[in-house]
Amino acid sequence: MNILITGIHGFVGSNLVIALREYHTLYGLDITAPEKEGVVKTFAWKDIEPTSFPMQFLPKFDTIIHLAGKAHDTKNQSASQVYFDINTGLTQKIFDFFLESSAKRFIFFSSVKAAADSVVGDMLTEDVIPTPVGPYGESKIAAEEYILSKLRSEHGELKVAMQRDKQVYILRPCMIHGPGNKGNLNLLYNVVKKGIPWPLGDFENKRSFTSIDNLCYVVEGLLTKDVASGIYHMGDDEALSTNELIALMCEAMGKEPHIWKMNRKMMEGCAGLGTLLHLPLNTERLRKLTENYVVSNEKIKSALGIDRMPVRAADGIMKTIRSF
Repeated sequence: MNILITGIHGFVGSNLVIALREYHTLYGLDITAPEKEGVVKTFAWKDIEPTSFPMQFLPKFDTIIHLAGKAHDTKNQSASQVYFDINTGLTQKIFDFFLESSAKRFIFFSSVKAAADSVVGDMLTEDVIPTPVGPYGESKIAAEEYILSKLRSEHGELKVAMQRDKQVYILRPCMIHGPGNKGNLNLLYNVVKKGIPWPLGDFENKRSFTSIDNLCYVVEGLLTKDVASGIYHMGDDEALSTNELIALMCEAMGKEPHIWKMNRKMMEGCAGLGTLLHLPLNTERLRKLTENYVVSNEKIKSALGIDRMPVRAADGIMKTIRSF
């Protein structure tokens, strides 16, 4: 099929090209348009404006995968409007294009941060009432709401005609990793590589991750199987603790892990003091480093008719770490 991928030159887009190019004809939509193996042509955003580039001059797309967006940046939350301009504004533009086009499938990459900044209970499921915190999650949920508003009738029900003619999938992946990714895993890896001990070993948290290989597998499933439109969370089958992550990193580097189990109460007290004195380790940062964030992937597995994701969490993490 003919597939248009926005943000095709990014980390996820580049991996999707490798995964899909053998069996599909791929087109890109991005702010830059260098040649890319496996991509017929990369369009600019102005090319989907009906006034400047009439739709009849574009290829007939079967599917649109919308990846383009501003990534979650925990260091800089000041320019909040930029998140809405990009994450919400571009989604509105490309979804309106989809509704007018011949494409039958639309896959939007949202984020679990659109659902919740912290997980209450055992794990995060799709039926949670969204409570995003910060411009990244808020801009992503605004994009989701725009898509859903376009699919609902005046009475709030999904339009039957839309359900029959067009399939719309909102994917909410948790932290995506793989070779070529330079996210928070890379930061932790650099700490471990320097031999700096991890002092929070007394906290046994669990977090979900998403292997890029599992993500590409799910996208291929959405393209080829009869899956109902809807919101789907995405993550690996197993959640890992920070201690397990550090152990995997050390195994990949052939080093002994330095995990210090400093007294939990003492560390919480130090973090409280850090909050008062404006130190790097404060209560909020300690919570982020040690909290549980487990995401359920049962709904997407059920929709695809599978029992397990093809790549185990530990194997995916090891592949990522070895690429560092």
